[in-house]
Amino acid sequence: MTHQPDELFSAVDSLLAAVDGGTVLPAPTERVRLREAAGLTQAAIAQALGVRVPSITAWEAGRAEPKGERLEAYRRLLDGLAHRYPQPASPPDSNPGFPPSPPAPPASSRPGLAGTGPQTMPVDAKPGVMQRSGHAARPARTGTPLSRRPTGKAAGPASAEADDDLRFENGPLAVIDVDTDGQVLAYCVGGLVLDVPAKSIPALVDWTLKEAKLGQSKLSGPGKDADPLLVLTASALERYGLPAALTEDERLAGRIPEGHKVIKQLARAEWKLTKRGFGPWARIYRPAQGSERMCVQLCIPSWNALDTRHWGHAAQLPPAELARLLGTFASRVMTPRGSTAVTGLELMTAFHPPTRASEPGADGKRHSEHNPGSLGKDPVDCAPCEAPDGHPLLAGLPRLHVRGPAEKLFEEAYDWARPMTDAECTLRHLVGIDVNMAFAAGANGLVVGLGEPTQVKQPVFDPKLPGSWLVDLSHVDLSRVKVGKDKWADLDASLLPSPFTPKGERPEGPAWYATPTVAYAQELGYDVRPVEAWVRYDNGRYLDSWYNRLRDAYLATMADLGVGADLSPADFLAAMDGYRQRDPQLAIVVSAVKATVKGGLGKLRERPRGEGWKPGQPWRALSRPTWRPDIRAAVISRTRINLHRKLVKHAAFTGQYPVAILSDCVVYAADGESPLDFLPYRDGKPLPGGFKLGVNPGLVKHEGTQSVLWGEGVREQFNAPELNLARYIKDGTVTDQDTGE
Repeated sequence: MTHQPDELFSAVDSLLAAVDGGTVLPAPTERVRLREAAGLTQAAIAQALGVRVPSITAWEAGRAEPKGERLEAYRRLLDGLAHRYPQPASPPDSNPGFPPSPPAPPASSRPGLAGTGPQTMPVDAKPGVMQRSGHAARPARTGTPLSRRPTGKAAGPASAEADDDLRFENGPLAVIDVDTDGQVLAYCVGGLVLDVPAKSIPALVDWTLKEAKLGQSKLSGPGKDADPLLVLTASALERYGLPAALTEDERLAGRIPEGHKVIKQLARAEWKLTKRGFGPWARIYRPAQGSERMCVQLCIPSWNALDTRHWGHAAQLPPAELARLLGTFASRVMTPRGSTAVTGLELMTAFHPPTRASEPGADGKRHSEHNPGSLGKDPVDCAPCEAPDGHPLLAGLPRLHVRGPAEKLFEEAYDWARPMTDAECTLRHLVGIDVNMAFAAGANGLVVGLGEPTQVKQPVFDPKLPGSWLVDLSHVDLSRVKVGKDKWADLDASLLPSPFTPKGERPEGPAWYATPTVAYAQELGYDVRPVEAWVRYDNGRYLDSWYNRLRDAYLATMADLGVGADLSPADFLAAMDGYRQRDPQLAIVVSAVKATVKGGLGKLRERPRGEGWKPGQPWRALSRPTWRPDIRAAVISRTRINLHRKLVKHAAFTGQYPVAILSDCVVYAADGESPLDFLPYRDGKPLPGGFKLGVNPGLVKHEGTQSVLWGEGVREQFNAPELNLARYIKDGTVTDQDTGE
């Protein structure tokens, strides 16, 4: 107690020193005001500072404070915003003895897309002037006049992922439409509407590059800015002489004929098309001059550019709403470059371009050199075991030869089910849980190969070395596994799938596995002795930035839908109930983000797509440096292992075993209808290493509940005791086509 006054005085002196040093942050309410005044979201600030969105939420609520370099960076951000958006002066008749009133809430409090609130133009509004709620307007911009130039614009897109590059001040994309008066309009992100003077597709491309100020800044230092995207509605197609829909032959070819008049117009204007031609996602360009790119991409929804499996009813939205939806995706992920699969792959390259500019040489000039951490600009051959059937590396195999596990790496997601036990049949319900963004979580922090593989005979297994390993794991016994340091658990192996095969069958001998699978065998407490391996000594965490971008996009959009990352299990389940109906357009963005994850990983092992291909011949995708089946296999391996690890923890602690698993969906028998009826929570805390309810990637949500009687009835109806019920747990609908009948 004698030292207490000294300690108190020291603490006070520290506070005073912090004030003198300018390191004290503004009050939490002021932090929120500054962010909202700039039109920034928590997700954008979190990405800039390299933290998670919940950290920004805690800082703004005063529950926590940043430390170290992040404290300095956050203070610098707030100081800059305070300079741009000073606290409004008190009116003359206000009482100076009272604190200023808090900032008024936005006009629309409902979570929304970039540019919250309705983006339609009122009847009495002047054409070309955007309308937007929720933020104060900027002063009018000046520039090259258009036919009806907008007189002003609100402060950037409401999502803080807005691009501050003045070259792209009108956003990454525009939806081109024709109004009832016959005027061509460009609906941009944030509600901005521009008049389009172009009378032809070549003129439209020229206008886009010279006057529209569309595009998006690069995502990494050595990368390239995203080309502007124009989305053409049916009325715009008619205006510019393009068909409203493709014929059957054109749909199969993926493009309109080379002799079409619009393609001839482009050729006369010296514009070029990429090899995929003028199709649903057309790319029109001229060869780059120095560092300046001259390229515009077209998206044509009525030609099925926006696949309904991933984009829902987006193609039927009015132009302004479609611009909001695609703009939100572009600001949070990237400007779409094609299908969600193509965009997922392009996002990887955007963060790790194959080349970069070198340091100046003796003559002061720079040259292009390999960008460390990228896949390079030239494709590399995969290992023979990683090659899919029909690959040129396998051209020497007999025509009808079927490769077995000892010849072929087969890392795929689970498709496993088993008959229910008598005890499970006495329970009332089957409850499905689904892992959020499972494959994205599998990519997080994963070390993958960057260069070509090296063959090694009789290697010593290294769990940190990415590659493919030929090893016998048939001795791994799931009836006794290691679940912690010096801690073993006895399990019923007949009720668990094997972690080593997609069908859950126990391996019968040597087989090829990716590094995460073999490492898991060691983790379970068993010795592994590979016979052969193809390893990649040049490696790195290639997918980390890709994962972070998609994770943040997913979490920010779910937060806008009312599903936050800091909810309790019960509140999370309640928030997830009907979240898609709160804003159907935001729900489409969520679906597109998920499809970007799965599609991008699938593109790493893209198969031939017609074009007269024959087994043993190369196909187009093999010419890409991003054709990397080993990376895809490693991600799937790790995702499956992550799931099995949770299954084992859950079984060891509760004695409950899964009934069916399909990819990232797991079905358990339970007495209640909710996941909380079988997930072991204690005082709101989940089982360490087990399943946890939440919105973050890797956590689980409720997929659906059906009755045990339904499950047994379906299996009996189709005479399939091991019918995978996880496939139908969401809505309970099963058809003859689903079961192969």
